[in-house]
Amino acid sequence: MSTEAFDTDPRAVSAWVQGRMVFVELTDGRQIGFPAARFRLLAHATADQLEKLELCLNGAALRWEELDEDITVRGIVEGRFQLPLALAA
Repeated sequence: MSTEAFDTDPRAVSAWVQGRMVFVELTDGRQIGFPAARFRLLAHATADQLEKLELCLNGAALRWEELDEDITVRGIVEGRFQLPLALAA
């Protein structure tokens, strides 16, 4: 009997912004969030710009058309962010 490991990309079924946090619900039911400040373009976006979030590539990526920003769901799940987490003083 052989077993195969399937390397599937995580996919999102929904995504939303609450305050300055971006949240993603994955196909397996997990919900994860990250501060917009972890990505350069999102860090400087207005609240209105952040709200214009779309899923693309069948849930494999997040897209902000107005900002010309794309972020892969795999990158989010793996914790690959552009900027370090800012800790409160």
